[in-house]
Amino acid sequence: MKEGFYKACSLKGLVTFTLLVFITYCVGAQKHICAEGQTKYSKDFFDTAEPIKMKDPLAVVLGAMDKEDVFTFTYADAVKFAGHSCPAVAGAYKSTQLALKVLYADEVPLRGNIKVVFKGGVDYKVNGPISQVATFITGAASESGFKGFGAAGKYGRYNLMSFDKEHTPDPKATCSMTFQRVDSGKKIEVTYCVESAPANERMDKLMPLVLSGKVSEEESKEFGNLWQERVKTILLNPPEGTFIVKETKE
Repeated sequence: MKEGFYKACSLKGLVTFTLLVFITYCVGAQKHICAEGQTKYSKDFFDTAEPIKMKDPLAVVLGAMDKEDVFTFTYADAVKFAGHSCPAVAGAYKSTQLALKVLYADEVPLRGNIKVVFKGGVDYKVNGPISQVATFITGAASESGFKGFGAAGKYGRYNLMSFDKEHTPDPKATCSMTFQRVDSGKKIEVTYCVESAPANERMDKLMPLVLSGKVSEEESKEFGNLWQERVKTILLNPPEGTFIVKETKE
């Protein structure tokens, strides 16, 4: 009788052990699949920078998300969109984030409800690349944007971004743009001054080597690290004067 009891216990233990091994394998395989499906970045701060959350009524109407859901934009998303990480991409992301915080306070910003006007033409300094990131997050677009539904252009975004060629920012500024809520008319001007976050002097020596292709692997890695350290500073700890935010009135 005891022998039968021990055999039953052994069989039960074997089944339990096998089941645990199978579950562990499945979980590990699932993690492996998820990891392979994600973009791998060389810098952790891409994902640690504060995200931007936006509601988008057009996405709700067309069934992409439920009414209570939001888009979450991370700096890593902006890097993926631009194809690289640089002071212009970081400045665009941070400028947009700062403006939305002032415009909406405790509310979740409404994508498609924001007009963006840049001082200077689209080809002024880095207005072009910065405007693309601003469009990505806010939905505000120029003539290439969605024209909306029906004659009234419901949910249209094509007329929400423009460039003021008659006025340019202070020469020391990298970019200056105004964000305006369509519903309330409230305006926020953000001026971005990249020179307030200076680059490491070593980069000046490495840049010609990088551009000429005569850089060693070690020097190339050093250049990339120094480049991203400046980006990290702009995103996470911008020196005073890097971003100047002020409410404007007509």
